[in-house]
Amino acid sequence: MTSIVIPAHNEARVIGRLLDALLTDPSDDATDIVVVCNGCTDDTARIAAERGPRVRVIEIPVPSKHAALRAGDEHAQGFPRVYVDADVVLTASDVRALTGPLRDDTSGVLATAPDRRVPLAGCAWRVRAYYQVWQRLPAVREGLFGRGVIAVSKAGHDRIAALPPLMADDLAASLAFTSGERLVVREAGVVVHPPRTWPDLIRRRVRAAVSTAQVERHQSPEQGSARTSKADLADLLRAEPRLLAGVVVFVAAAVVARRKAEKAIRAEDFGTWLRDESSRQN
Repeated sequence: MTSIVIPAHNEARVIGRLLDALLTDPSDDATDIVVVCNGCTDDTARIAAERGPRVRVIEIPVPSKHAALRAGDEHAQGFPRVYVDADVVLTASDVRALTGPLRDDTSGVLATAPDRRVPLAGCAWRVRAYYQVWQRLPAVREGLFGRGVIAVSKAGHDRIAALPPLMADDLAASLAFTSGERLVVREAGVVVHPPRTWPDLIRRRVRAAVSTAQVERHQSPEQGSARTSKADLADLLRAEPRLLAGVVVFVAAAVVARRKAEKAIRAEDFGTWLRDESSRQN
């Protein structure tokens, strides 16, 4: 049985669209869906429970994604196990495509993630320009992070269960597997809603800068890095010169976010979650 664990903190505006997508196949009774409402003060739990008996709702008092993932693991019933952020959209057929390689004991694949689909309509032009560059970067195309979904086999779960509690849990999980152990399944797709405004994009990038610094303190050198290098941007411009304006925007966002993140990194504040609300708007 496939288990889906969804940590959700005050996600009343978006939890319904995810669950409706996951429940698109009424005959699929072999999927165990666990929504872990952590420290919620809104209607997340009620909205999730209204989706019927195929959705189990667990409530914990502390607003912590790491604690929610652990609670979800305690209640989940099977493998492969799929961890899904509440603000993305993933269908039942996408879940089947994701878990297929994990059921093949000869593949060597321990973790999978879906292809990323980022709808940019309605976003500010600088946000659109940023994502046109970001989505083309090698680490972003090949890594499992930034998708809001990671699926693991039992062996893959054992690997990530040993990780410390980190803000960038998806980045840490991606780096925990070698290129041969992880796979982006192009037949599966997840809709990741981007920030709509420049300030909200910067908030996300500050969070990314802080959390990446935290991950790097815990990882070994052989695990590699997901940072963007000057060579990555130069290669991108050589291949697509028309992206020059986007690269300028990308670099500007990186510089601004890095400066804003310095204080938190120096203070080792790895617990303040800068949340983007614009991506949760209808």
